[in-house]
Amino acid sequence: MQLAYEVHGRGPTLVLVHGLTHRRQAWDPVLPELVQRRRVVTVDLPGHGDSPLVPPGTKDVHRVILDAVDGMLDELAPDEARPHVAGNSLGGWVALQLAARGRVASATALSPAGFGTSRADRLLTKVVFRGSRSLARANGERLPAMLRNPLLRSVSLAPFFGKPWRVDPAAALADAHALMSNGVVDQILDQGFPDEDLTAPEVPVTIAWGRRDLLLPVHQVRAARRRYPQAKVVVLPGLGHVPMSDDPVRVGMALLAGSA
Repeated sequence: MQLAYEVHGRGPTLVLVHGLTHRRQAWDPVLPELVQRRRVVTVDLPGHGDSPLVPPGTKDVHRVILDAVDGMLDELAPDEARPHVAGNSLGGWVALQLAARGRVASATALSPAGFGTSRADRLLTKVVFRGSRSLARANGERLPAMLRNPLLRSVSLAPFFGKPWRVDPAAALADAHALMSNGVVDQILDQGFPDEDLTAPEVPVTIAWGRRDLLLPVHQVRAARRRYPQAKVVVLPGLGHVPMSDDPVRVGMALLAGSA
């Protein structure tokens, strides 16, 4: 599967993988922190952005997404045996799985999916995604005005961002449309995340979790520590589930350190 991607900057390649219903533009806030020291490749996952759709009825959508990114690595980093990779949420799960396969030089995962061990954790994720989608659809033509209002934007985006008022209104509107039109979100929410893969010991792994994460709460970091005892695990105060616009400098530093 040929995925859509963009290349920015120079240096060792760092592939950035977004989360569920997002697009490669989710990384735009941190690009200025990275492009002087990394060749940054931002990718649209299957069923997202400008990449091909996932066929309806596909079983094990997670593996289809993972295999698609894996199959693109040689094209994304043609001059390197193994690029660095970082991801957020679903993209964090992808990054850790690529590390488990030994396909990358390092993996940095920001609030990675797959560590919600309780029924309550899984129910919360479904309620937030489906509730946010229903809210966006119900407001329809009012969405642009709502998201231009800092207060309404903050209330609407609070489950995803620690500092939602910092999100660009145009980006918030594009994300809302992506959420409403995404064709794989229900499949991924219903199928859950497989957890059989562990990271290859020789691949450096960093797991960073926003303390204000309301979608995948920070207590899930305990499961991450148990499954990846060799990983560097950090909690980022004041940051939410999608932390790139919350604090671009701090997130950029985490990505640079993880891919050092």
